[in-house]
Amino acid sequence: MGEGVLRAVPGPGRDEGTGDPLMRDLVGAALRRARLRQGRTLKDVADRAQVSLPYLSEIERGRKEPSSEVLAAVCRALGLHLVDLVGALHSDLSTPWTTAHRSTGRGGRHGRTEALLLAA
Repeated sequence: MGEGVLRAVPGPGRDEGTGDPLMRDLVGAALRRARLRQGRTLKDVADRAQVSLPYLSEIERGRKEPSSEVLAAVCRALGLHLVDLVGALHSDLSTPWTTAHRSTGRGGRHGRTEALLLAA
């Protein structure tokens, strides 16, 4: 295989070269924060988004990457616009991680890394 070929990212939830969090971890954490801020259950949001509760749970834990359709449905169920989610991700990415989060390689609710987010 030549250079530039995509390959699996080793380690739990981080990029091999930079230690940056995976997008699925950031998206999941942002959705979970929004749901918990609203005091809502996984079941309530999953029912409104018309996705299974186990699938939504896996999205929130960063184990699954939702399609754009599923992401839009979950955002709608939470009363969010996509720009709200992107804004939350921008905030997460614009504040440096703490040493503890860097050492575990997990972003979780408080993990953040430095990055530049570009929107088309």
